[in-house]
Amino acid sequence: MTSKTAGSTPPDKLTPQQQAVPKVNKVTAGDIKASLQAGFSDFLARPFMSGFFGLFYAVFGILLVWVLVWLGKIWMIIPAIVGFPLVAPFAAAGLYEMSRRLQKGEPFGWSEILTVMANQRKREMGWMAFVTLFIFWVWVYQVRLWLAIILQNASFSNFDGFLHTVFFTPQGWTFLAVGTCVGAFLSAVLFSVTVIAMPMLLDRETNFVSAMLTSLRVVSENPVVMLTWAAIISVTMLLSLVPAFLGLIFTLPILGHATWHLYQRAVSPADE
Repeated sequence: MTSKTAGSTPPDKLTPQQQAVPKVNKVTAGDIKASLQAGFSDFLARPFMSGFFGLFYAVFGILLVWVLVWLGKIWMIIPAIVGFPLVAPFAAAGLYEMSRRLQKGEPFGWSEILTVMANQRKREMGWMAFVTLFIFWVWVYQVRLWLAIILQNASFSNFDGFLHTVFFTPQGWTFLAVGTCVGAFLSAVLFSVTVIAMPMLLDRETNFVSAMLTSLRVVSENPVVMLTWAAIISVTMLLSLVPAFLGLIFTLPILGHATWHLYQRAVSPADE
């Protein structure tokens, strides 16, 4: 696949060929397996650089929890941890570029990868970041809303008290049930509009609306396979949070690299 965008500024007007609707392919469970294998190979090819992105994400998560404790926002810890993986696709932009260059056999170092990431703020990726953070904000807001409606009479001054209220009272069970349903819906929406859109914006000249629509088409035409991929990502990311977020050092890079390869299998090259 030929990339025309890495580290460059997009033209003011796209050519008719670039505006053409991308062709969406059928993907199978075999494509997921192959993508994971390719993602693991990319991780092994540049383990320290790949692990850096996972470490950065893990440190950010640790700091997020620390700030919530410091501010006394105990009720925010669980929704923040659960919603934290929602912003992972945007954090993986550098990993997509690494996989692209590894696949093409192009040499690269820290400057090339970080330059490409920095340039994304001038392109459509910035709008995708806004979409991602907006949905994360909606997730946090709805948790606060249901907390006020369902647990209005509950009181907790520490994290242990909050856990007891949520997991060992009828009101807490209702809160978990409602929050899980709403969270699953928001996660499905965000996954559907970003899973292909993020690597696509890095790979070719297009606008973020077209990229999101292409991502939706891939999910709608391959619902079982893509929902399986979503489940793999969700379970892996959540399990990675258990050991103080440190599992993300390995899982985030592998999943990020794998997402790039799955994107290439799901969407035909721009010149086809």
